[in-house]
Amino acid sequence: MTNATSTTTDRSGLAGRKEWTAFVVLLLPLLLVSMDVSVLFFAIPSIDRDLAPSATQQLWIFDVYGFALAGLLITMGSLGDRIGRRKLLLLGASAFGAASVGAAYATSPEMLIAARALLGIGGATLMPSTMGLVRNMFRDEQQRSRAVGIWSGAMAGGIALGSVLSGVMLEHFWWGSVFLINVPAMVLLLALVPVLVPEFKDPDPGRFDLLSVPLSMGSVLPVVYGVKESAAHGLDMRNALLIAAGLGIGWAFVRRQRSRGDAMISRELFRGPGFAAGIGLNSLAAFAMMGSAFFTTQYLQSVLGMSTMEAALWSLAPSLAVGAAAPTATAIAQRTDRTHVISAGFVIAAAGFAVLALSGTDSLWLLLIGSAVMSSGIVTVMALVSDLALATAPPEKAGSAASLLETGQEFGGAMGMALLGAVATAVYGADLPDSAPEAARKTLPGALATGDASLISAGREAFVHSMQYASVAGSLILLAGAVLAVMLLRRGGQVRNEPVPTH
Repeated sequence: MTNATSTTTDRSGLAGRKEWTAFVVLLLPLLLVSMDVSVLFFAIPSIDRDLAPSATQQLWIFDVYGFALAGLLITMGSLGDRIGRRKLLLLGASAFGAASVGAAYATSPEMLIAARALLGIGGATLMPSTMGLVRNMFRDEQQRSRAVGIWSGAMAGGIALGSVLSGVMLEHFWWGSVFLINVPAMVLLLALVPVLVPEFKDPDPGRFDLLSVPLSMGSVLPVVYGVKESAAHGLDMRNALLIAAGLGIGWAFVRRQRSRGDAMISRELFRGPGFAAGIGLNSLAAFAMMGSAFFTTQYLQSVLGMSTMEAALWSLAPSLAVGAAAPTATAIAQRTDRTHVISAGFVIAAAGFAVLALSGTDSLWLLLIGSAVMSSGIVTVMALVSDLALATAPPEKAGSAASLLETGQEFGGAMGMALLGAVATAVYGADLPDSAPEAARKTLPGALATGDASLISAGREAFVHSMQYASVAGSLILLAGAVLAVMLLRRGGQVRNEPVPTH
């Protein structure tokens, strides 16, 4: 078995055809993990008919995947550094494939929830493993930047693709087919990764700190759950206590990491210039991306009156721009100051939000253009700051570095939905008349359900007004991010790509 410094690159340090072929294979689990976030959008009505889950069970069928994924990212990143990122990837692919079969043939809500949880656990092994392996396979700065750009674009595109693919599958097959599409890809991965991808791991990892596992989960899960519940139902005492408990456990987790030589999160990661800044800026980008997602789907379906499938197909249009944005941004950043390109990405995303703020009740093209511009700017930021953080991390800690980036994205996305959603909810409720039913005053679907034409019209106007206010807030936050990027990255200095030492 090889260690963290193993490579199949040539003597010049450039990755060859084998590495790029391996990289294409590594995109498979990335696409599937991101697609599974949205793959159930069309399947829920069929699942309701066959399994008859309660309202609470239906929520857990949706949410348990994301919670398991978020809670275990840090643990799995550290574990991959210790046992080998390729080994963890293969174990995760096996679990992901088995869980997909279990979910497809689930005979009860409880069985489906358990299978979705196992999918989340498998996903938590796949994401940091793939990004960590990219860091190790591509030693040349330009090649690594290009690979991370493609990686970021594929992750963003997978979320949009998941809902559309599930809709197409359900046109011809039963609801379990949306999970079975994972199985051939996992089999291909298990066959090709041992041949194409070398093993990388920390040659001197120290003991695995078992107590840090529940502490890391206890710090992430209550905060993510509390924030998401607050976005959906408002901040109440229970959600506030959950968030406070998570922050308290997080404080204990950080203290433990700072005091131990065998810490799950190595202090070496934060010694590199730009690593902490990269995580923070990446989280801010995720804040904006998920915050905008709060509006766009509802606008297409509830304001423009599209069917779910029609809305999903239209939502793919901005993904075409996103797919080109990250590789283009990395190419530009190789020729100029990366800090300026990252800051420009925030400004572009802010301009996209500004376009969304101009939308009316019949502004499909404005919505699509605004979403495309905003998403292109966000993916630009994500690709470049992810590459920055990986470049400054020691190669033997690449899995841990990747897991911290992705955990930051989970936090940022949850906060974006909660805070921008709170702005929108407040404006929406204030715009509707006091005489409107409570359900109508809370959400636009509640207004649509009344069947009252005047109230439906008022609800749509109020929703668009709320989207405009939240878009202005998002634009201002992103402009602040542009300034923050210059301040943080200038303070950290320019990061050079150091060659990986060989032993």
